[in-house]
Amino acid sequence: MLFSHSTLPNATSPHPLACSRLRFSASSRLLSATATSSNVSAARFKMSSDSLPPLPESRIVLGCGGISVDFLAAVAAYPKPDDKIRSTSLKVQGGGNAGNAMTCAARLGLNPRIISKIADDSQGRSILEELEADGVNTSFLVVSKDGNSPFTYIIVDSQTKTRTCIHTPGYPPTVVHDLSQSSLLSALDGVRIVYSDGRLPEVALVVAQEACHKNIPILVDAERKREGLDDLLKLASYVVCSANFPQQWTEAPSIPSALVSMLLRLPNIKFVIVTLGEDGCIMLERSTIEAPTTEETDVNSLLESLNQRKDDTISIPKCFSSVSYFLVSFFQYGNNQNSCFSLESFGIESKRGSLD
Repeated sequence: MLFSHSTLPNATSPHPLACSRLRFSASSRLLSATATSSNVSAARFKMSSDSLPPLPESRIVLGCGGISVDFLAAVAAYPKPDDKIRSTSLKVQGGGNAGNAMTCAARLGLNPRIISKIADDSQGRSILEELEADGVNTSFLVVSKDGNSPFTYIIVDSQTKTRTCIHTPGYPPTVVHDLSQSSLLSALDGVRIVYSDGRLPEVALVVAQEACHKNIPILVDAERKREGLDDLLKLASYVVCSANFPQQWTEAPSIPSALVSMLLRLPNIKFVIVTLGEDGCIMLERSTIEAPTTEETDVNSLLESLNQRKDDTISIPKCFSSVSYFLVSFFQYGNNQNSCFSLESFGIESKRGSLD
């Protein structure tokens, strides 16, 4: 996510012509991994080298955002008010979007660093130990002597396959003065990409602005509307969204049209992805090639045509791409404006804890 300090344009703002591809996946699983319970270290998982591209020499990733301890209680069915029920299983493990993302990066062989805040309590020490065991650089974590670390109670409903999160934020909250200029510069030294989940908005913006100054791309994980998120999105080169975010943010009638709207509103982003759980994900990518001469195509119809090519009998990831570009037209101040995109498709799943 590379950055511009210009104001966020609305759907009818002027923007350069651009070509993009939209990707949609037939499978939600990209990587398969096997836990090695005998070794609680950064190499917790054994992955086939054939499934991964070669790692770059410089592979430092900086994450800024939420970390927590998650208490996951699985239940047969979600309780009714005033019910007393028993859990079918209980897990305690690290959580938080930034914590999960940096853990995943470490397990994939990258060198992640994280900026966040915990307290010097049992939960904070647990967070710190788990991140360090996975190979995440915690040198830039702020540890408060008093207060409490963030934690979340999660009720996992085995019947509906849903989860309900009850989050307790950390205290005292993270403020800009928690991160000195020298620490910020050290954290960004050698970094190839910055990840932000939209939490810690004031600190995240300072990190993003400095990254922008250093021409470091930024990836924003847009789970839901948050205070300060729009300012981060203006600086982004890459955006990954939850299933509901694109339509909530753009008020577009469908996910495909919402993704198009996001690329039009945010001219700096190179691609936007929306994750769809077991249905994989959709990606709209902006291309640098010159827009070809093409006819207008309905983006929803184009996605549906890709959807029909899915084969639900396969269990490996598959990418479906549109063969041609599609032209997006919108109305601006009485004139028709055009942008060119094309559709593709693939799937990804990543979670903290065991991968199976």
